[in-house]
Amino acid sequence: MISLLPATRQALRTSSSSSAIRRPLLSPAALPAACLSRSLQTTVRAQAVSKRFTAEHEWVSFDDATNIGKVGITDYAQKSLGDVVYVELPSEGSTVDMGEQIGAVESVKAASDIYSPVSGVIESVNDQLGNEPGLLNKSPEDKGWLCAIKLASPNEFETLLDEKAYQALCEDS
Repeated sequence: MISLLPATRQALRTSSSSSAIRRPLLSPAALPAACLSRSLQTTVRAQAVSKRFTAEHEWVSFDDATNIGKVGITDYAQKSLGDVVYVELPSEGSTVDMGEQIGAVESVKAASDIYSPVSGVIESVNDQLGNEPGLLNKSPEDKGWLCAIKLASPNEFETLLDEKAYQALCEDS
């Protein structure tokens, strides 16, 4: 409960007794300085979303505010596979470990397993891929995401390849 200083109580009485003139109930000048400074304080937090990669050509886009990472295959992987015709996704609510198989992708050229880049619980899957597996070719690192994982150990994310290291890996292949 907020206790009002005598000057604030007087300002309240004065503004409520004058019905002919409509004024704000309290002006900032009538508020105690400490109360005013607390009401103007805000917390600004920059939301950080970062992307990392695996040597097996999966990516994870991690949002440190929610502790959730979206997972998919890279553009390099989809080009290597060719036209994707089927995508097997993990089950929502299942627990996965880093490096564990979480699904598969079949294309006109080959089939490839998908491995989890991080450990955690599958929060959601991209059901749209069931009807449109070609999204992996059209938008592999955006609309073609596979699943979202609530990370069990966010420090695992830091062990993955950053964009520069991943590009170097692809150039060496």
